[in-house]
Amino acid sequence: MYQELLYTVEDPVATIAFNRPDRLNAMTNRMTDELKHAVAQAEADERAVAIVITGAGRGFCAGADLQGLKAIGEGSAARSEPRSFVPRSEAKPSEDAEGRDFGEGAKLEASPGDASMGPNFSGPYAYLFSVGEPAIENINGPCAGLGFAVAMFADLRFASDRATFTTAFSRRGLIAEWGIGWTLPRIVGPSHALDLLFSARRFDAAEAERVGLVNRVLPHDELLPFVRDYVKELAENVSPTSMAIIKRQIWERLTSELGPALDESIRLMTESFRRPDFPEGVNSYLEKRPPRFARIKI
Repeated sequence: MYQELLYTVEDPVATIAFNRPDRLNAMTNRMTDELKHAVAQAEADERAVAIVITGAGRGFCAGADLQGLKAIGEGSAARSEPRSFVPRSEAKPSEDAEGRDFGEGAKLEASPGDASMGPNFSGPYAYLFSVGEPAIENINGPCAGLGFAVAMFADLRFASDRATFTTAFSRRGLIAEWGIGWTLPRIVGPSHALDLLFSARRFDAAEAERVGLVNRVLPHDELLPFVRDYVKELAENVSPTSMAIIKRQIWERLTSELGPALDESIRLMTESFRRPDFPEGVNSYLEKRPPRFARIKI
C-alpha cells in the first residue's frame, strides 16, 4: 500500500526506507503518513524486535520537499507542507501534498506507541519514543532539516562515513522545528545544539560521532549489515520486555527529578522478578546457553 516507503520485515528486523531517491527522500505529506502507518505495523509484528529507518538510494532524508516549502512561502501551505505542519483539523489522513489519495489501507487507524505515555509522546514523530521496540536510524547519506529532526526521535543512530548533516532551519528563515530544540540539546548538549542550530552548517559523520549525535560511524558498505547484526544480537540475547520498559524509563524520566525515577525503577525491578524472563535470564547464564525470551508485545 505504500508509494513513498519500502517496508519489509525479515525476522528480527523491520526496515522502513524512505523511497524518493530521485529527491534524496525529501519528505512529503504522504511519506509522513506512511511512516506512521508503517511504524504501527512493525510494532504489531511479533517478528520485529527493532525498527530500522533508512533511506533508499544515496540519501537518508534531505528534509521537507522544497516545492512544498516554496508553496508555504507563497501562502498555499495547507496543500503543500508536510503533514505535521497542517493543523490536525485541516489534515486529510490519506491525501498527499498533491491531493492524491493513497488507498483505503492508509486510512486504517495508525496509532503507534503506548497511549498511556500521554500526549508528550504522541505528537508528530515523537511517537517513536513510545513504541516498545528500539527505533534505530540507519543514516546512509545526507540528513537535513526535517530529516535531521526525525532522526532525533530515534533511540539509536548509526551513520555511514558518507553521511552529511545540517539542521538547515536558520538558513531558511525558520526556527528549531519539530521539537529539535528539546531533542538536540539532550543528545549533544546545549552548546553543540546551539552551534548546529545557529549556523545550520553542514558537517560530516566524523563530527556527528564526536559530538554524540550518532552512536557509531561505519564504512558505507558495512552500515546496514552492522545494524541488522546489532538487532540480531538483541533478538538472541535480550528480553524484549526489558528493552520496552527500559526505553520507557529513559524517555519518560528524562526531565523528572531523581527521587521519582528511583522509586519507579525499584517498583519496576520488583515487577520484573515475577516475569518469566527473569528466571530464564538467570538460568541461561548459569547453564551457559543462549536465553529463550518470548517475543511479547507489551
